[in-house]
Amino acid sequence: MLFASLFFLVVILDQVTKYWIVSNFSMYEALPVIPGFFNLTYLTNTGAAFGILAGQETLWRQVFFVGVAAVALVVIGFMYRRLRAGSAWYGAALGLIAGGAVGNLIDRVRLGSVIDFLDVYIGAHHWPAFNVADSAICVGVAVFLVKNIFWPQGEAGDTKPSRTGQKQGDRV
Repeated sequence: MLFASLFFLVVILDQVTKYWIVSNFSMYEALPVIPGFFNLTYLTNTGAAFGILAGQETLWRQVFFVGVAAVALVVIGFMYRRLRAGSAWYGAALGLIAGGAVGNLIDRVRLGSVIDFLDVYIGAHHWPAFNVADSAICVGVAVFLVKNIFWPQGEAGDTKPSRTGQKQGDRV
């Protein structure tokens, strides 16, 4: 249930925020939110993270990105089926990642590029612009890694009952 809830929340929030940006900003228009640190700026990205492959032929690039997203979603589905009983953290992490992947996939199929609008910077040094979907993917990956590195099976956050009937992670 957590997986589906986060998945749909991310897709809806991502698409609503992108619609709002497109409806209220001109391309490259920026609105300072925290001067010297954060703007809302309407941009598009035909590439992947950090503009990777942005200069490639349109058809090849689109087929590649849609194919990668489809494979990633299938892998996420298999991982979720395998890991969901072990911990709610997996459902949360994979729901965020899948929702982000679908949010950006919708843009790629519909527009041929991804709408980005979150612009973080210090002085003249800007982090590449990103969106809600990108944020969800990063947070999901971080949750997944933290769960696996710091809370291996049988520790905090696990919900799978043990042989004694206690939830794993419960202290005796």
